Amino acid sequence: MNYVLFDSEVRISLLPFTFTRPVGEIRMGILTLREKWEDHLNVAVSYKTEPYLETKYPLELGEDNLFIDPSFLPTSQVVTEIQALKPETALYYATELVAYRSAKPKTKEEIGSLNRQESTQDLIRIQNTWDIFSKNGIALHQDYERVTQGRKSAPIPASNRVICPENIFLEKGAKVEHSILNATEGPIYLGKDSEVMEGNMIRGGFALCERGVVKMGAKIYGPTTVGPHGKVCGEINNSVIFGYSSKGHDGYLGNSVLGEWCNIGADSNNSNLKNNYAKVRLWNYASERFDQTGLQFCGLMMGDHSKTAINTMFNTGTVIGVNCNIYVPGFPRNFIPSFSWGGASGFSTYHTRKAFEAAEVMMARRGKVFDEKEAAILEHVFEITKKWRKY
Repeated sequence: MNYVLFDSEVRISLLPFTFTRPVGEIRMGILTLREKWEDHLNVAVSYKTEPYLETKYPLELGEDNLFIDPSFLPTSQVVTEIQALKPETALYYATELVAYRSAKPKTKEEIGSLNRQESTQDLIRIQNTWDIFSKNGIALHQDYERVTQGRKSAPIPASNRVICPENIFLEKGAKVEHSILNATEGPIYLGKDSEVMEGNMIRGGFALCERGVVKMGAKIYGPTTVGPHGKVCGEINNSVIFGYSSKGHDGYLGNSVLGEWCNIGADSNNSNLKNNYAKVRLWNYASERFDQTGLQFCGLMMGDHSKTAINTMFNTGTVIGVNCNIYVPGFPRNFIPSFSWGGASGFSTYHTRKAFEAAEVMMARRGKVFDEKEAAILEHVFEITKKWRKY
């Protein structure tokens, strides 16, 4: 059986993060959504995504394929239901399509004509950007149970103060010294060759992925995830930071999501609670307006390759697109379109030549190459986001 993860209409609600990746490449808990499904299926998968993303994330078809929407968190039970599907049959959770079995990808209309089967499971779905942090605790707990099952943690050095050590797991090469680790509220996972420097206070759930770093004197409240090669410091609360991004200095980040290759300048802060305690509205790319999240706590959503200068401030519920550079004092607007350069006093277009030069240098520092595939994806994003740039 061949497995394909397909992007459904949920992809639009997950922008700006899905401008540069399929839904399955979103990270929550310890693993990406794709890695969660591959772990449950015990096989590699490919993607059916937007055409401009296919050069980096190609589709691989077999004679018989199971197409799965990765916005649902996998469980052993729903995987059993999916694998039991007969040809030309679709599995639904209430009105939402979970998976279908077919020889080739189908349109929405064609899927509607397939035989219908209802899932008996209670499934969790990532439908909005804020779900990435608000449901991160569930994903982190599930990933921790599977990743550590039947395995023994590397020893926790005696210099640390530890609460609930049975809920703490260190992979090979993970370093942590002279820090406070409290896993009462959730597990703490330190990935391969990651490092927690001296003097940190970490309250789980917390995941620091491979080669991630927590610099000295950080205060981290769970559930928080720092992706591979991420670097953090300051105060962080209930946030998800994708791989290769840095918040390496003092400042507050709360109820937020940062994409890959982002950098938050020193002493930058975001608000995650309105002064009047009202529910937070957030920019919605589908409706092209600020829509209600239903959350009282909601901070910053920042797309890939975006950066801030020192002392940058963000209002509650701010959405920043891909490749933005924010560098002047004051509060910028709550929605900053992709490829914007400026801040509270105004913006101009951040043209691709300059943006690509910065991306090439940043990626080279982490041993990665900014290649033609990356450039083509970002060129496309630049074009399709022009309508939101009024400068």
